[in-house]
Amino acid sequence: MAAGGSGMMQMMISGCGYSGAAIAAAGIETGAGVAGTTRTIAKAEALAGKGVEAFVFDGTGLDEALKHRLSQVTHLVQSIPPDAAGDPLLRFADHRLHALCPRLEWIGYLSTVGVYGDQGGAWVDEEAECRPSPGRSQDRVEAEQAWTAAGEAMGVPVAVLRLAGIYGPGRNAFVNLERGTARRIVKKDQVFNRIRVEDIADATLFLAGSGRGGIFNITDDEPAPPQDVIAEAARLMGVEPPPEQPFETAEMTPMARSFYGANKRVSNGRIRRLGFRFSFPHYRMSLQQLWTTGLWRG
Repeated sequence: MAAGGSGMMQMMISGCGYSGAAIAAAGIETGAGVAGTTRTIAKAEALAGKGVEAFVFDGTGLDEALKHRLSQVTHLVQSIPPDAAGDPLLRFADHRLHALCPRLEWIGYLSTVGVYGDQGGAWVDEEAECRPSPGRSQDRVEAEQAWTAAGEAMGVPVAVLRLAGIYGPGRNAFVNLERGTARRIVKKDQVFNRIRVEDIADATLFLAGSGRGGIFNITDDEPAPPQDVIAEAARLMGVEPPPEQPFETAEMTPMARSFYGANKRVSNGRIRRLGFRFSFPHYRMSLQQLWTTGLWRG
């Protein structure tokens, strides 16, 4: 696919991991010119095999080839999480984003619903107060603000996509059941939202294509207890679900335990009111589709 063609969306996905690669595939399907970064040469070669113009970016510097490609980009998606030093791409832009990307028309920043923190199981929308816990969630809030400010300085719309728990082909309850790593941890009244990776890709392209900025929750319609999702996957597989374990006594890593500290129901109404339709709004129909198509294996 020719780079820099006139009138064609030129998309750069900074961080082509699980979600970024899905966005790249969706972009290629629309006929966009799609480039992406990854941390290693081996991963870059794998991306190139899927039609993505791939560059290595490990957070330590931008080489000349990547700088040249950024100069042609019209739509930028940032999928690399921030660290304690801030956003890895903005670190090198350093108030020079316009110089790096003079043709930029739209920015998409992939964030997380984790920024809302614990809401006691209440419903939240994009107007809700952020209550991030120190560390990763606080870093995300600061990165959202930094990208929004960078876009404002350039006069370019910035869409912040707050993503729920991501799953899809190759990364789901079926895979965990097959590996024997699935667990049914039960914490009273705890629910989580989820999102199929294909819906992340479609939502990103929807917002990019319409040039919309703002904050958008990208999540399913049905916040549900995590143990119910495992049970439904086991039912579809025809296997016995793992036994329920009380949260209070379950052995978990500190990171896994931290997820249970935030309980909320996240609304996706804002993007739906713009006319976007999720392909997988409920986990039951989504698991059914993964299972019957065999896509669950990835």
